[in-house]
Amino acid sequence: MLSYIVRSIPNLFSLGNLLCGVFSITFSMNGYHRTASLLIFLAAFLDVFDGRIARKLKVNNQIGVELDSLADIVSFGVAPALLFHTLASPSWVNPIAFVLYPTMGALRLARFNANPTVGYYMGIPITLAGLIMSLMGVFLYTNPYIAILLAILMVSPIRVKKL
Repeated sequence: MLSYIVRSIPNLFSLGNLLCGVFSITFSMNGYHRTASLLIFLAAFLDVFDGRIARKLKVNNQIGVELDSLADIVSFGVAPALLFHTLASPSWVNPIAFVLYPTMGALRLARFNANPTVGYYMGIPITLAGLIMSLMGVFLYTNPYIAILLAILMVSPIRVKKL
């Protein structure tokens, strides 16, 4: 029983990350944009610890990896895109950014899961992109060109050193 609880701890952090993303989406749809932004920051805080705790407790497993990626696409892909969409004024570029950003985020996560790298990331992490989008949301600011740039940077071949 105790070993099951210990093995579940990292997944609880991933589920907390996911719930923050879901609540962020809900708050965005109801016009509470700053709260939605802050929930994305809380999701990032939880995301930092799930993998570290799993490695520390030596309970890494494929389910945890997949759960983390699913939580990340919601919290740092869909939630920031919806926050952007609910804040943005009508423009022909906004729908492109709204669709491209989470799509490239999902592609970035799938690429990382299929070909993990050691010591660096290929393209900027979706967490970083989501935090940039969220930071703009805190100030009730949107820019579709920044969202498109972040989408491109997530799938770009640039190397970003892991912290």
